[in-house]
Amino acid sequence: MSVLLIAGSPSERSRTAALLEAAGARLEARGVLVERLRVRDLSPQALILADFGHRTISQAVGQVAQADVVVVATPVYKAAYSGVLKVFLDLLPQDAFKGKTILPLATGGSPNHMLAVDYALRPVLQSLGARHILQGIFATDSQVTLTPEGSYHVEAGIGARLDEAVEALVTETAKSRALQTSRSAGRFAPVAFDQVRCSV
Repeated sequence: MSVLLIAGSPSERSRTAALLEAAGARLEARGVLVERLRVRDLSPQALILADFGHRTISQAVGQVAQADVVVVATPVYKAAYSGVLKVFLDLLPQDAFKGKTILPLATGGSPNHMLAVDYALRPVLQSLGARHILQGIFATDSQVTLTPEGSYHVEAGIGARLDEAVEALVTETAKSRALQTSRSAGRFAPVAFDQVRCSV
């Protein structure tokens, strides 16, 4: 199983990035291959001009295509996900998330922004063909706090929800693979047309 972490924050260091990294650390602890994609590192001009041929854009689209699971994290601004994430998602093919399991993560100043995950982000993920979207995790500023040392600390309640989400990701992906294997095992080998015989 390969997992792609997509950081949709315009900031280099943020609560959103800390929440995403906390999920990534839990996946890596289980031996899962994790790749990272920070949308802010892509060419701003290529994003705005929808330059599909630009190296950073084609590379990012390729990362999405290769992943079995995508974890998307965004700050919530004005009851919606970040503009930089919106621009990136708009560049993806219509079926970019087809067959993939998605875990949405979001951070915001208060619980009032919690519904943005379900009412703003989830419909876009569904429109990109996501097979299964897990229940999103929303954390407020008080749940991902800045320590005196300058790092971020994810509080225990959010940590427990991340543990559950990672367990669900691993279980869901294992079930999907087992189903695909059993389906392919039950198929007959292809037969060339000139070998077909029929009796009347």
